[in-house]
Amino acid sequence: MPRFRMILDTMPAYKPGKSVVSPEGRSYKLSSNESPYDPLPSVVEAIARAAAGVNRYPDPASVRLTEALAARHGVPVEHVALGGGSVAVAQQLLEAVGEPGTDVVYAWRSFEAYPTLAALSGATSIRVPLKDETHDLDAMAEAVTANTRLIFVCNPNNPTGTVNRTAELRRFLDRVPENVLVVLDEAYREYVRDADVPDGLTFYRDRPNVAVMRTFSKAYGLAGLRVGYLIGHTPVSSAVRKTLLPFAVNHLAQAAALASLEAEEELLDRVETVVKERTRVAEGLIAQGWTVPPTEANFVWLRLGERTMEFADHCALWGVAVRPFAGEGARVSIGDPEANDAFLEAAEAFRS
Repeated sequence: MPRFRMILDTMPAYKPGKSVVSPEGRSYKLSSNESPYDPLPSVVEAIARAAAGVNRYPDPASVRLTEALAARHGVPVEHVALGGGSVAVAQQLLEAVGEPGTDVVYAWRSFEAYPTLAALSGATSIRVPLKDETHDLDAMAEAVTANTRLIFVCNPNNPTGTVNRTAELRRFLDRVPENVLVVLDEAYREYVRDADVPDGLTFYRDRPNVAVMRTFSKAYGLAGLRVGYLIGHTPVSSAVRKTLLPFAVNHLAQAAALASLEAEEELLDRVETVVKERTRVAEGLIAQGWTVPPTEANFVWLRLGERTMEFADHCALWGVAVRPFAGEGARVSIGDPEANDAFLEAAEAFRS
């Protein structure tokens, strides 16, 4: 019998969002925070052109995309590191810093992949409970010890959509030792409309222990191609590149990401539509009597406790797939107006 690492016996597998179909044949997937829109025609064309070269390995350094991202954000090229989605970048980070005897600090509940990736790296997870559905940065700072190597701050937070603002983040960063890496996970940055939620790059520029993660999966609509990146000072970005699986960012993904950057203005118009729908959905839920934390992401969060799975099963009967976290709550992505209407109908029926 082959032998495997003991951690695999206790480590839960990552659970992706599911699809459902109602008895009437309706199906709305609001479980994975995906863009509700098809890829832009210009992006599809770029993918089609690139497809002619898939008999060749992709550029392992993603030079053109790295240069484009550096120009887009006004940072040195050597500060940019890529991965197969931001979750892969997080894994690369943990492979670079994690080993037995080290700690990784993050809020809980936050991005579901953090515990799994930390466990695989050999590091110990230090989970700090949310306060008012958002990061308790004071408690997170107090959780730092001599063993702490990395802190994840998911802003906006997944799955609650809540945010930490400029002054509190600055106070927090001032308290973190310089030898502890703070990673601002900004997968939903493009959906933020609160002017007091900082762009993490403003902190990175003069803090060598701060790095920022972004993704093309959400606002850019490339979830199926897996492109994420980190911006950090050279010691950080270099470590992330060293732990990158060779050719992890494939040829089609690189072409699509480049085309998406070129079409950014058109894509961000779509984001604005999602933001307006987010407001409509949140206001509709509040009118029904739900408590909805203010969200700056492309989803809303309902704290349901022990009724979470019952709520998810109820929504499934309406053809609406939501993302339940048993015993805690449900995260519901913002879809197109038809999908959002179906969800609001399901939510109202659950309360009646």
